[in-house]
Amino acid sequence: MKVLITDEQSLFIDGLSLRLKQINNDINILQSANLIDMQRILSKEPDIDILILDIDLADQHSTEVINKIKSISPNTKIVAISASEDTRNIRKILSNDVKGYITKKSDSNILSGALKLILDGGIYIPLAILENTTEYNKNIPQTQLKRNLTNRQSQVLDLIAQGKSNKQIAYDMGVSEATVKLHINALLRSLKVNNRTQAVITAQKMGLI
Repeated sequence: MKVLITDEQSLFIDGLSLRLKQINNDINILQSANLIDMQRILSKEPDIDILILDIDLADQHSTEVINKIKSISPNTKIVAISASEDTRNIRKILSNDVKGYITKKSDSNILSGALKLILDGGIYIPLAILENTTEYNKNIPQTQLKRNLTNRQSQVLDLIAQGKSNKQIAYDMGVSEATVKLHINALLRSLKVNNRTQAVITAQKMGLI
């Protein structure tokens, strides 16, 4: 596995690299201190599995940066790190189909757990987001929310939460990728969200997973 860490603080990169090596010593870690170097490395190294990016480095809107990264290296999973703990900012970042948002103030156990989850193919969502349930979701019984999903949709949701691709989900369920896409589209409509990451966040807040 190849991981690129982009952060202007070399000490933070060193600390993050150490934790990644403790989780999996076979990880190949690359480093960049700014967005220009990051883009150069992504263009030169098309097989980077995960990009851990200090989203605060971006001068422009975070969505533009994330979309630019996806255009350069579409198969690279993006993980945002930031000093910000503003839940509105966290939701905005997560809505762009990134694989996690880690605050720099996270304690060592949370940081290690988040990294392990992401390396295992999952999505890390800060506890502050999961605890900040909307009044809409508070006032609707979980049984009613669960009845909105078919068994197949619930199965797809669980597999999405594990970070699995459409191809992997199709294999696990014994169906075609086209069928999986149909289930996902129906799931997104049921949860009133626009993408897979929003589906996981919403479902966790609703207590569906």
